[in-house]
Amino acid sequence: MKTFHCDNCGKQVFFENTVCGHCGWMLGYQPELQAIASFSPIADAADAAGIPGAESGEPAAPPQRWRSVKPENEGKVFRQCINYSRENVCNWMIDEHSQHELCASCRLTRVIPSLEDGNNRVLWARLETAKRRLLHSLWTLKLQPVPKTEDEEAGLAFEFLQDMPHGERVLTGHADGVITINVAEADPAYREQARQQMAEPYRTLLGHFRHESGHYYFDRLVAPGAWLEPFRAMFGDERQDYGESLQQHYENGPPEKWEERFVSAYASSHPWEDWAETWAHYLHMFDTLETAYSCGVQLRPRNADEQKLVIKAPPIAAGSFDELVGEWFALTYVLNSLNRSIGMPDSYPFTLSTPVLDKLRFVHQVVTGEVSAGNAPTVADAQ
Repeated sequence: MKTFHCDNCGKQVFFENTVCGHCGWMLGYQPELQAIASFSPIADAADAAGIPGAESGEPAAPPQRWRSVKPENEGKVFRQCINYSRENVCNWMIDEHSQHELCASCRLTRVIPSLEDGNNRVLWARLETAKRRLLHSLWTLKLQPVPKTEDEEAGLAFEFLQDMPHGERVLTGHADGVITINVAEADPAYREQARQQMAEPYRTLLGHFRHESGHYYFDRLVAPGAWLEPFRAMFGDERQDYGESLQQHYENGPPEKWEERFVSAYASSHPWEDWAETWAHYLHMFDTLETAYSCGVQLRPRNADEQKLVIKAPPIAAGSFDELVGEWFALTYVLNSLNRSIGMPDSYPFTLSTPVLDKLRFVHQVVTGEVSAGNAPTVADAQ
């Protein structure tokens, strides 16, 4: 994630912020610029005439039109996504001339939980926040998804569902371009209980979004073309029975020494899950390294034999996958060391074996290369 600053006062702000804590200006994210901008309301006669209570003295409705002081936005007028202005679960802005009431992120969500039920509004807001972080990475990687409402065959949609009394449990997953997330995953207590029950070292809401997006992009980037055979050479044949593979995994657990070939135990259950877990891990690395670069993180140890780190470019502009991995190992070393110093578990509880690094390299090739037959690796390259 990049770092952001208020255009009005210059103080640091964050991706989720809606107001600058220093100067009080409203903030909004512009996906086309991948930037947080500061906005001031436009209070002209047309706006005043349309605001209920403007003449009666009753509390006025929020401004409908906003202007940004960011130079790239000169002459443009914006409005808030409806989920920003009405529901307070979004902070993305829309060009005044757009035909849409929802922003590019909210248009991807087609089902939300009942807001009359318990804590669902809070859980929905957390889900949307995690989804927007995923989308920021996808935009950076030039992988912006199309809403399913605009392309039923190739588009993407999210459904946030909850378990119903005496009904079937909602399973988080992906099918035909629809990512379903059980809203309970936005509850930290539920998520921690599930993590312990499944003996997982790591379980996050953002991780769910990254994992399920991996299934979607397998269908978009790998399955249709020349990447498929190299994928099978490295990850295995995805045509093996998926249901049976998962059943065997849950009944018998992962194979012995799974750590030598897979990024997680669940990745060993089926080639599709191996790809999705590896894809999620790549996004995890990518986003964290982007944050470290934006913050100017460096390692200059007193002992010359210890790992050094100077991130010269954001991950999207890195010279090679090997460069990314070198930066990653140095960064996670210090992250884990800092966590141990304050008595916390490792922030990065993973070991990346050579086969796992090869799979991550494959994801990097698919994501950053020109996805065409001319640039897809051969089966020999993937072995």
